[in-house]
Amino acid sequence: MLEKLYHSRFELFLSSQVAILFGSLIMPAALFETVLDPILFLINLLAGILLISKKPRLMWFCVGVLGLSAIVFIVSILLGKASKELGFLRLGGYFLFYLVVSFEIIRQVWYAKRVNKNVIFGLVSGFISLGLIGFFICMSIEMSTPNSFQGAFLGMPERPEFVAEQLMYFSFITLMTIGYGDIIPITSLAQKATLLIGLLGNFYLVIITAVVIGKFINQSK
Repeated sequence: MLEKLYHSRFELFLSSQVAILFGSLIMPAALFETVLDPILFLINLLAGILLISKKPRLMWFCVGVLGLSAIVFIVSILLGKASKELGFLRLGGYFLFYLVVSFEIIRQVWYAKRVNKNVIFGLVSGFISLGLIGFFICMSIEMSTPNSFQGAFLGMPERPEFVAEQLMYFSFITLMTIGYGDIIPITSLAQKATLLIGLLGNFYLVIITAVVIGKFINQSK
């Protein structure tokens, strides 16, 4: 059973990522955010663990990191208030997890002997994972130094839920080097993080994607 799931690891990981990012387009936002989004996020985490299950030490490290993040989340609920320190611990845990999973996806895609649908799914999910990593970086900066990013709904303290959504959006448009300019990094740290996200997106497309395309062309000859 586990071996069959492992064979579909990229499909599971990518499908849960796509559902998290775009599920609210086809479902009522309130229902999606309160019910489905947490379930999909859990599925994505489990799919990520499946991706690295062939490396036991790495897998248990990620399980430990996610366990710590879960404990922090439960403690914050019990305290009944949002703590900046606990928030940093949660974001740090998710950042480490997606960093490890992204590296493993890139490694598996890079060393794949043949390009098939699993490799394509892995290629796409790796790119999306970089966007999530960028989001965690931006969110951490905004939490430590408020108003590091300005524009759109970021200046609405009465609607804090928009901050995460807007920084997620900012991370992905920066990763794709679109840059509409509706959200801008203000502080030096935010600007450097923006540069890093943009460089990661370019390097991924120019190097990793090019390698996969080259393999596909060679095996088609």
